[in-house]
Amino acid sequence: MQETQTPPHRKRARLVVPSRSDRFLRNFTELIGGPMGYRSAPGIVSPGFFTVERVLIILTVLAALLGIAVKDYCRVNGWETPSQFYSTCYSDFPELFRNRGIGDGAFPFVTPGTLFEYPVLMGIIAGITALLVPGRGVTDARILGYFDVNATLITAVWIVTVLATARMTRRRPWDAAMVALAPGIVLAGVINWDMWAVALLALGMYFFSRERLVLAGILIGLGTATKLYPVLVFGAIFLLALRTGKIRAFLVTAAAAALAWLAVNLPVAVRDPTGWKYFFEFTQDRPAGFSSPWFAYNLVAERVRWTPLTPEAINTLALNVFLVACVLIAVLALTAPQRPRLAQLAFLIVAAFILTNKVYSPQFVIWLVPLLALARPKWRDFLIWQGIEGLHWAAIWMYLGQVTSGGVSQHNIDMPYYVLAVAAHMLATAYLMLRVAWDIWDPRYDPIRRHFMDDPHGGPFNNAPDWIRLDPLRPAASVVPWRAGPRDG
Repeated sequence: MQETQTPPHRKRARLVVPSRSDRFLRNFTELIGGPMGYRSAPGIVSPGFFTVERVLIILTVLAALLGIAVKDYCRVNGWETPSQFYSTCYSDFPELFRNRGIGDGAFPFVTPGTLFEYPVLMGIIAGITALLVPGRGVTDARILGYFDVNATLITAVWIVTVLATARMTRRRPWDAAMVALAPGIVLAGVINWDMWAVALLALGMYFFSRERLVLAGILIGLGTATKLYPVLVFGAIFLLALRTGKIRAFLVTAAAAALAWLAVNLPVAVRDPTGWKYFFEFTQDRPAGFSSPWFAYNLVAERVRWTPLTPEAINTLALNVFLVACVLIAVLALTAPQRPRLAQLAFLIVAAFILTNKVYSPQFVIWLVPLLALARPKWRDFLIWQGIEGLHWAAIWMYLGQVTSGGVSQHNIDMPYYVLAVAAHMLATAYLMLRVAWDIWDPRYDPIRRHFMDDPHGGPFNNAPDWIRLDPLRPAASVVPWRAGPRDG
């Protein structure tokens, strides 16, 4: 009888436990018996039914139910102005269902004459979800059904985002609890379809971390066809490709993303060029949006009788300031003593875009949550930032309630308090950027590298030696491809 060979057993790694590694969380574990003991072996010993991923799914579902509860006033009484602002339950779903013809059977980018101010894939999602709502016409029941269908699907893609984030760092899956429980997602997750783009980017980054570059590019391209911001991750990929000399990783991923984006956009552009161009024209021509620094400046300028900024001036300023920020991020990426991690650079670029863009909708906060969980999983900073974003979330609805109701200031939030909330949101985001930049410059403060990992999200860049590293103060110490010598990383 032939002896069968046992397949080789893959060694399982111990998990990083937040109650041990995060001093802020450690202080709160006293209520449940203190931090996990150092002799335990999470990740090696089976936890039974309650695996990390199952617990994360449960937490996400509970958070999603809380997010729906926040909208309960409007679900019961309808989405009417100004009560939907005062009750902080506004959502774009009912608004677009009523006012873009979706409730009457129009399908964005398919029905002739239908104009939709969002990218193509988001319009397709908006149209398909309308087909899932029984009945005809714009009735209260169908508006509620449209909101519920979209909220349910967003819960599903939220779970996908959490799982993709958890699997990106095998030894630190609990960092994804930030995404599962983020107050910003609870409050703003069902305002619009942004969570679809967030999930596609998270999946794209997951497959990039596994060096499946074509699939990663396709998903990031689809995310860009849903909301433009996922394309910004290619800035981070390009900088790391330049630093490591692995240019092919950038070219393959970017080419796959471009093909995926074209596959979605090109048929629509050929069939309905006017409808396809409308999103870009609307973005270019619109004035400063609520809660952007440019909108806040114009509010102050109007109060103190300064000259307000025109849409053309704002477009120029926003682009130039963002480009300056990108140059500074590039300098940091190429001069840091140790190669930055992909998530760190992606967070910095997306955060810079948010701070300089001429629009900051309340749901934009969810763009940064998974990136921060990967870039700097520190619960104290995360919760402080989310708390400030929660204050801004409340302030924008109170301000819109005042604007739409025409009520006197004594019964509403006055403009200076709203501007202060915008400034607080900007300062909190800028603070996180500074902390991430400091982690890049001095990796001893980086929570990921402190646990003897290099760049678990970096895919082909993980553990790669430097091809270019510039040292402005000591040019002779720079690493350049035309200079012979050993490369380090």
